[in-house]
Amino acid sequence: MLAKAGDEGHLWIVARAQTGGRGRHGRIWNSPPGNLYASLLLVDPSPLSKAPQLGFVAGVALARSLRTLLDGDDRLCLKWPNDILHDGAKLAGILLESIVLTQGNVACVIGIGVNCATHPQGLTYPATDLATLGATQALPEDVFLRLSGEIAEQLVLWDEGRSFESIRSEWLGLAGGLGTRIKVVQPRGEREGFFRTIDSEGRLILETSEGLHAIEAGEVFLQPRPKGSLAAL
Repeated sequence: MLAKAGDEGHLWIVARAQTGGRGRHGRIWNSPPGNLYASLLLVDPSPLSKAPQLGFVAGVALARSLRTLLDGDDRLCLKWPNDILHDGAKLAGILLESIVLTQGNVACVIGIGVNCATHPQGLTYPATDLATLGATQALPEDVFLRLSGEIAEQLVLWDEGRSFESIRSEWLGLAGGLGTRIKVVQPRGEREGFFRTIDSEGRLILETSEGLHAIEAGEVFLQPRPKGSLAAL
């Protein structure tokens, strides 16, 4: 890794295609030419305890960027913890990885994939891409230019974790399924309840008949959006 070799971070690496793209839990991320595959390396962006918040920083930046490219389309939303959906179909994803270097400092990589020209077929969930959605600027270069500027602004706003509340507030304003009944699948089983908020650590707060539960990791399934509805999720 570049960070182990002494790179100071704030470095973007962008690929035209990937042969070993992956998502959460080691899943394969289909990476043909025409889409955006970008990773941002940050070294010592914050205290280690605050580093997981970077996923929400990146989520807000990516959602803002893509909404702008889609003329403010409010059918685009964030799905906890790291997906971008448009009307229920996956448009983009974020993968955050962090390690502690031998010097004791922290290196984080924010990996971002956006379906620009194409999207995978034959998945167990719906997917879409910017071209299919009629974006006037759907080239990977267009998306990267807007995203890189937006994420730089959000990192300044986040202020190394000191202002996560600002990020959290905007994330909730872009969140899909907030206030609705959802299902969360975890290795030890699944739970259903109402998605109430995310807390100061970014954990999903689920309300069930047994009370409130703080979910640290899991796969979220939203209820289908009512047909003809244009209201923000």
